[in-house]
Amino acid sequence: MTTSEHDTALTIPDDETLRAAVRLAARAPSVHNTQPWRWVFDGARLHLYGDNGLRLYATDPHGRQWAMSCGAALHHMRVAFAARGWRTDAVRLPDPDRPDHLATLRFHPWPDPPAASAAQARAIELRYTDRLPLREPGGWSELAPVLRHLVAPHDVAFDVLNGNGRMCLVELSRKATAARRYDPMYRDELDWWTGIPEADEGLPATALTSEAETARVGVARAFPAVPDTGRRAGLTDASRLVVLGTHDDSVLRWLHAGEALSTVLLECTARGLATCALTHITELPAARRALADLLPHRILPQVVIRVGIAPQDEQRPRTPRRAVDDIFTVSSHPETTDHRR
Repeated sequence: MTTSEHDTALTIPDDETLRAAVRLAARAPSVHNTQPWRWVFDGARLHLYGDNGLRLYATDPHGRQWAMSCGAALHHMRVAFAARGWRTDAVRLPDPDRPDHLATLRFHPWPDPPAASAAQARAIELRYTDRLPLREPGGWSELAPVLRHLVAPHDVAFDVLNGNGRMCLVELSRKATAARRYDPMYRDELDWWTGIPEADEGLPATALTSEAETARVGVARAFPAVPDTGRRAGLTDASRLVVLGTHDDSVLRWLHAGEALSTVLLECTARGLATCALTHITELPAARRALADLLPHRILPQVVIRVGIAPQDEQRPRTPRRAVDDIFTVSSHPETTDHRR
């Protein structure tokens, strides 16, 4: 190994670390579990590309949730590297001629990363989306300011809906569902990505709820229902309802919203709480405007998060993920790589 090669090896992660980080980042939440990301390592930098072949053009015509999903994966990736002793500098939207090129990461050795990095990395393995009714989270008055502080670096607003705001959100959820009921393109997309057995993408039947369970949640996307098995019978949802919002709409804002979503989900998971991210209310302009009117600041709501407590004795559903080799490539010329399916 030459001196130059030796110096480079000291400033980039080895292949095992790269692949382990990609595997963890793949656990990020995404709309309908589409996993619309691709990672390319060029020998010095790691590039994040959005996969246009995995966009949901009926559900998400502007690509807002597509970009947010990739933003969540970007934050997961940075947490994974931090836990392994690597600080990452992120450049978002590095190439104006490649709108699918969403971020580039550079690496620096980090012998003493924050202790919270290890806890958040462990939370990546534990986090799941809980669509069933939840109990009220304990210690919320202490946790809410922590979460608000965590999203602030992304210039993302953090609000909590209580009392009348909660009831209004339940009604907005109902209206959003009704508005989509006879939309054939939306229904086709929803059916395509749900209930597929033994797939490495989409939502398996184990991640879905029955009509009775959904009714006791109140704020929920209406996925194709599964038979009722009496899970959490008698429990009506008492989760806290968090709204993350931005001051305007752009791909950069959506990326940051996804990163903020990731940090909220991981912090809650690390504290033993269950979460469920919801975007169906923000997909339709009228419902999104009505939700904005419920918030104390004039922001654009991007995602609603339910935060609560799930019974400890239940088996946690684990949605599938694509293999590392399906989403990770090593190439000296990443700009020539085709990232579409």
